Amino acid sequence: MKRRRTALLALAALAGTALVGLPASGAAAEEVEQLKNGTFDSTTAPWWTTSNVTAGVSDGQLCADVPGGTANRWDAAVGQNDVTLVKGESYKFSFTAKGSPEGHVVRAIVGLQVAPYDTYFEVSPQLSVSGNSYSYTFTSPVDTAQGQVGFQLGGSTDPFRFCMDDASLLGGVPPEVYVPDTGPRVRVNQVAYLPAGPKNATLVTDATTKLPWQLRNASGAVVAHGSTVPRGVDASSGQNVHSIDFGAYRKKGTGFTLVADGETSRPFDIGTAAYEQLRLDAAKYYYTQRSGIAISDDLRPGYGRPAGHVNVAPNQGDKNVPCQPGVCDYTLDVSGGWYDAGDHGKYVVNGGISTWELLSTYERELLARTGEPGKLGDGSLAIPESGNKVPDILDEARWELEFLLKMQVPDGKPLAGMAHHKIHDEQWTGLPLLPSDDPQKRELHPPSTAATLNLAAAAAQAARLYKPYDKAFAAKALTAARKAWAAALAHPDVYASESDGTGGGTYADNNVTDEFYWAAAELYLTTGEKTFQDYVLASPVHTADIFVPVGYDWARTAAAARLDLATVPSKLPGRDKVRQSVVKGADRYLATLKAQPYGLPYAPEGNLYDWGSNHQILHNGIVIATAYDITGASKYRDGALQGIDYIFGRNALNMSYVTGYGEVNSHNQHARWYAHQLDPNMPNPPKGTLAGGPNSGIQDPYAQSKLQGCVGQFCYIDDIQSWSTNEHTINWNSALTRMASFVADQG
Repeated sequence: MKRRRTALLALAALAGTALVGLPASGAAAEEVEQLKNGTFDSTTAPWWTTSNVTAGVSDGQLCADVPGGTANRWDAAVGQNDVTLVKGESYKFSFTAKGSPEGHVVRAIVGLQVAPYDTYFEVSPQLSVSGNSYSYTFTSPVDTAQGQVGFQLGGSTDPFRFCMDDASLLGGVPPEVYVPDTGPRVRVNQVAYLPAGPKNATLVTDATTKLPWQLRNASGAVVAHGSTVPRGVDASSGQNVHSIDFGAYRKKGTGFTLVADGETSRPFDIGTAAYEQLRLDAAKYYYTQRSGIAISDDLRPGYGRPAGHVNVAPNQGDKNVPCQPGVCDYTLDVSGGWYDAGDHGKYVVNGGISTWELLSTYERELLARTGEPGKLGDGSLAIPESGNKVPDILDEARWELEFLLKMQVPDGKPLAGMAHHKIHDEQWTGLPLLPSDDPQKRELHPPSTAATLNLAAAAAQAARLYKPYDKAFAAKALTAARKAWAAALAHPDVYASESDGTGGGTYADNNVTDEFYWAAAELYLTTGEKTFQDYVLASPVHTADIFVPVGYDWARTAAAARLDLATVPSKLPGRDKVRQSVVKGADRYLATLKAQPYGLPYAPEGNLYDWGSNHQILHNGIVIATAYDITGASKYRDGALQGIDYIFGRNALNMSYVTGYGEVNSHNQHARWYAHQLDPNMPNPPKGTLAGGPNSGIQDPYAQSKLQGCVGQFCYIDDIQSWSTNEHTINWNSALTRMASFVADQG
């Protein structure tokens, strides 16, 4: 998700300017305590509390009685103002704290005491009754004498008692050098290689000449051997690396390891079973993201929860949501749909591309030479609709489609036919928080042209895919798509505000030529009408070079149109040129893959990894996979297969970015109800959840405290606090769903 939190906009430009592991140049030589009276020997002064919190000294600690029933973390707080911070200086923030009853999560911050209340560091520990000591190091991005240390205690249904001691903010400390544990220097796809597919690995080594390697089976016997190929220094990681190609070995098995330079890789399989399961797990992710329905523990053991946002207290609900003040004079029932990411917001611009990709996953199965539509058929995903004789993936996508249709402005109202951009909480909520426990007011945000065209595109595609199963719904979707298209033509430049980022992401997009192209393409493919054909052919996007180094995304939707125009049968004039453009884009990504020692089809300009880089890597791979569907040329199949190795462990961090897949995998994604890291009673994200991945911007304070100066692939940390590198989202998992299904088909 493109998170643009208003309090942190200024921090985005601060990342990636120092060398890895070197101390910040502004670090002072002398350590200086910035807080007053952090030991509470006789008084709490100069610490303040909000008016609803009663605090005093107890046994040499500051103890505060915190009321229940507050909505936001900051509704109840303890803090100290007028703290001096020096730009570039490192600080050690430490304290001891406990809570009774245990289990409450507090948000400890260092930030600005006045508007816009920027946060420079934050952490959310879960408190125990016996208490724990906490210590963190971060670097200040600003000079200010109006800093604040705060402990935000609100957001709890029940009252509790909070005690703290030994609060310290020590300036001038050496910066903490974060060194991730990357395990063995032989980096492999920890999940599986296909028997008849490419098999490549990367060795991190100081050696500059070739080295011997061995492939060993589960019993340790050597089953293949060869020599590495030195590749020099890899720009994406800063490491000296060699490549290993063991593709000639084709026997199935489990527990293989690769040995080189005295190192033994993490284990992996050679086979197809893992990808058959991943095809399902990646798509199953969406059921537990559903809003407006109780999640059944029988269907998803460990993930059962009450329905969220159905107007049952403490929810204010999604059944009669008003607009932001001054935006409209009506309320809408916008219940249902998928929660977008780790928060409780729902966004048409992200919902549209995500729905399209799930529908396209199934449409490809219907059309491609290797497609197996039955693998995503009725009963495949174990969802409430299983057994209704409709493919489960269509049932799941419909849950979001019904929500998208509800976001359309009613007839007779200003901007009728357009779609509201998003709906989410009035203020940001804290972690952890079940959807059913969210007490915030919900608001509709203004309509936008981008959202309207997302609705038009997704609904038009739905009309052709649901027609064999539900003609009435297909007709309803096409009617909504036509209405949205007409509304967008009438209002072609209504843009979401880039400053509307309180309580939810902005998803601002001021260039909608690609969305117009996409919507026209889907309407044409469904109706065959000349009006839409003419719009497609006249669009400057139709002949533009759209396959750029960073993959397609919610804000770059031209590829969605181009891929469908190339693969969905139609009588479009010049369709062969469209297909050739996809192949040409795939050739470019293949060249990138071959030039990258880690074998990924992604090389962003300046080695600056983008927000959600993992799904962009997958999307570039999907372009390569589509070239295989078009041409049947094995080089595209092999390129698509090799491209996923990075996601599953053939990367600088030697970890799989998919929960539950690979010996070491991401499982602390930023999430409010998959928050096991903060609350042991909550689960980790479900198996098959993709982490956003390296992001050179490191916009969140936690990542900034650990990753300053990171190089490319190292700009990631598997921590729930790191929303800029480690969130999960519906449009990232849709990329995984589509690629997993393609790979499974190649077995």
